[in-house]
Amino acid sequence: MSLALVAASAEAGTSTLIQNIGILVLAGFVGYAVISKVPNTLHTPLMSGTNAIHGIVVLGGMIVLAETIREESVFNYVLLFIAIVFGTINVVGGFVVTDRMLEMFKSKPTPPKSGEEKSS
Repeated sequence: MSLALVAASAEAGTSTLIQNIGILVLAGFVGYAVISKVPNTLHTPLMSGTNAIHGIVVLGGMIVLAETIREESVFNYVLLFIAIVFGTINVVGGFVVTDRMLEMFKSKPTPPKSGEEKSS
């Protein structure tokens, strides 16, 4: 009887893994389709919104990391630490790109004409 339970749980684990991979692939295709249709003028606000979401994800990772420290599971601790580092890099990179995009819209100072003197 227990052998049948082990086999059933192994099949359930495999089917769950296949379902999760299928969802990940479909989410990738849907995300690409949605993002590719966003006009250029909306990329900066969209990136700012995703930066806020990624900041929340990093904060959640820190909270889970605090719970993992109590369990003393080294593998989970290392995995969460790596995830938080990558999430932080993503947030910082997003803010850098957003800042560079906003710099493009700022007006540049006009240089003085050659006949005019600079007033001090």
